[in-house]
Amino acid sequence: MNKIVGIQFRNNGKVYDFDSGHFVLKKGDKVVVVTEEGPAIGCVCTEPQNRAAEGPKRPLKKIFRLATREELSRYDRNCALEESVYKYCLGKIKGRSVPMCLVSVERRFDGSKIVVYFTADGRVDFRELVKDLVQKFRTRIEMRQIGIRHQAKMVGGLGTCGRPFCCSSYLNSFAPVTIKMAKEQNLSLNPTKISGMCGRLMCCLTYEHEYYEKIKKGLPKVGRKVMTRHGVARVLRQNVLKEALTVELESGDEIEVEAREILYHIAQEKPVKKKSRRG
Repeated sequence: MNKIVGIQFRNNGKVYDFDSGHFVLKKGDKVVVVTEEGPAIGCVCTEPQNRAAEGPKRPLKKIFRLATREELSRYDRNCALEESVYKYCLGKIKGRSVPMCLVSVERRFDGSKIVVYFTADGRVDFRELVKDLVQKFRTRIEMRQIGIRHQAKMVGGLGTCGRPFCCSSYLNSFAPVTIKMAKEQNLSLNPTKISGMCGRLMCCLTYEHEYYEKIKKGLPKVGRKVMTRHGVARVLRQNVLKEALTVELESGDEIEVEAREILYHIAQEKPVKKKSRRG
């Protein structure tokens, strides 16, 4: 049975799973793989593992072959060129006062083009900048504008939890995140506490959202009157993770009861509408 290995294309970058095929690999080996963007060199960063029988049967791309010395030399030259392009491009951006933030530079392994990644608030006229780069490096230049969340994914870093960014470590795509998710989880709506390092709402707000929605459907709403074994009470707070409620008894005491201890909900009286008099 073929084994799965984790391949990393950049230092501290995202790890992608590949099928090792018939190759016997170990951690630290440099291999050639074929991606959607063309051939690339990656480093084996995990020990080969057997595919779990109960795991998802998703198709994996196979390792093409081990990298040769000539290919490793070309890879090192590409890395050096990327650093040169980055420094030169950054200088030209400042010199021409182009309203953009340079994120990263990547040269395709086959040398077909150089991709420059940047962020900007809106549309940017970078035609003169491209002319400068083409004239300097004599190759095809592609300018690619990305969002601020993708910038965090490419650059990486540590989140407020102290762990590497989810987007740069294992997330394959960005799920929509809304302020409603923070409200559902009774989190502080202070932007500094629910925003990631990219300035957008934290991706982890989506992780427990489905659970909160499911549990909250079976809990009495705040303000609702319920019957407990202690008597009639009014719901003050919900503790979704514990599936418990903080209620206020008619005596004024506050207690915490489990949701399954609620005997029944007391129907709320509907306000009587006054009939308007026609003169």
